[in-house]
Amino acid sequence: MVGLCGSDLNSFRGANPLVTYPRIIGHEIGATVLQGSASLTAGTKVTVSPYTHCGCCASCRRGRVNACQFNQTYGVQRDGAMTELLRVPEGKIHASAELSLTELCIVEPLTVGVHAVARGRVSAADIVAVFGCGGVGLGAIAGAAHRGARTIAIDVDGSKLALAQAAGATDVIHSQRDDLHARLIEITNGAGPDVIIEAIGLPETFRAAVEEVAFTGRVVYIGYAKQPVAYETRLFVQKELDILGSRNALPDDFREVIAMLEAGKFPVDMAVSTIVPMEEAPAVISRWSANPSLFTKIMVKIND
Repeated sequence: MVGLCGSDLNSFRGANPLVTYPRIIGHEIGATVLQGSASLTAGTKVTVSPYTHCGCCASCRRGRVNACQFNQTYGVQRDGAMTELLRVPEGKIHASAELSLTELCIVEPLTVGVHAVARGRVSAADIVAVFGCGGVGLGAIAGAAHRGARTIAIDVDGSKLALAQAAGATDVIHSQRDDLHARLIEITNGAGPDVIIEAIGLPETFRAAVEEVAFTGRVVYIGYAKQPVAYETRLFVQKELDILGSRNALPDDFREVIAMLEAGKFPVDMAVSTIVPMEEAPAVISRWSANPSLFTKIMVKIND
């Protein structure tokens, strides 16, 4: 089973700058082992870390292989999992005896948000605000809530905010209807959130993260803006902020998400809007491209 995300939609539209064509998409994977090893037997249900790492670049030498300079992600820089069979290095496989293929298929997008939570050093003492309640933002919301933080979900879509509450958000802000600054001040007793995670990638939310975060707070960017962003840089220094990027995920993030799902702490059924067989994938992707708001998470069932 393969899940589809916004990067797949951009690839379909020819708008993903990292993709060369032709390209088989698919980096969110739930699968069953057909041929394994002594430690990974046939029939085991697994998910896959879709990233490569060279082992030699500066990131790899620091143990941060998720940010390998020469990474190649399934479905992006190399062919992905939208195929009958996939051969994967054993070290990239994460198994669970308890999770279904649908649950395993949603692990990878959640890990990206959970990795951002780890980058932000989130603890139960923090108030965390997350801009964006798509798949990655939901991972950040669920990850922050899993660590015991008070978690604020921010979006312009009421249905996504309802899903964020089911994923663990204690507070929600509809930023088209509510006064964002006033609500954040109210929730945090005037201080601002300790951590803000940006999972949209718009200039206005990039700036808002810096403007709204507490003094000596942490800002974590997962999304990236498609246009240059103009900042009031005085706030970087005046607030003495930690400003962090977050890319992909590490093995610990996969293990944390699997444990979270095994404990029933994420509303998978609410998050997955559509599961289609392989032969229906072209039509559903075309519908998604024409009207992105129709779907939250699409999954394609490759094999029965």
